Amino acid sequence: MIDESRVALVTGASRGLGASMARRLAADGWTVAVNSRSGGAAADQVVDDIHAAGGSAAAFTADVTDEEATADLVARVTRRLGPVTALVINATGPQPLVAMEDLTWQTHLDQLAFFVKSPTLLVQAVLSGMKERNCGRIVQIGSDIVDRALPGMSAYVAAKEAQFGLTRTWARELGPSGITVNLVAPGWIPVERHSQVPEEELLAYRSDVALGRMGNPDEVAAVVAFLVSGAATFITGERITVNGGHTLR
Repeated sequence: MIDESRVALVTGASRGLGASMARRLAADGWTVAVNSRSGGAAADQVVDDIHAAGGSAAAFTADVTDEEATADLVARVTRRLGPVTALVINATGPQPLVAMEDLTWQTHLDQLAFFVKSPTLLVQAVLSGMKERNCGRIVQIGSDIVDRALPGMSAYVAAKEAQFGLTRTWARELGPSGITVNLVAPGWIPVERHSQVPEEELLAYRSDVALGRMGNPDEVAAVVAFLVSGAATFITGERITVNGGHTLR
């Protein structure tokens, strides 16, 4: 066991926004459980980066949409690192464009698995430990897409709206136990999976961003780090949008 006082579990942390969050939390002194669905070199690299910078971390493979796997994940993290005191719910899956006439209930279920089922399983798994300490930080990673109403994305938008509903309700329900629950909603933050996006698509998006530029993963990670820090003890039930003013109206 490494440090049972400040252990953060970040799901979907082998690349992209999750990897930046894991590195930032480790830099702030958290012992970080780096979760990924398939493990492998990417997750190990994040852990190696954290160790090279003087931080503490370990990689944990688990599918956080699976009930047994999620419970086992939190049990393994607790045995190795200590009880989870900060939970960052970041794991996501494919977000295909699906026209209304092609929409099925399975299309909805595919999105709800990541943004309703998985958060529920994760919070339930860490809850007893947080309640025992009368403190805890839960941060969900949402999306500003709920404000954009993009055609073909109705299942994703519906699931992301539901995720914020969970955030607000859990904030009220868990507040008496000293647990805060918030949501960070990034805009389009280019990461590895966007490497093949045409330049004209980036330029078109950027032209509508109030700050006149694209954001970067570290800027999202900084907001997450704030919400799990001692500076945010009286903030709960909030959605903080990190998109440079892209959805200002």
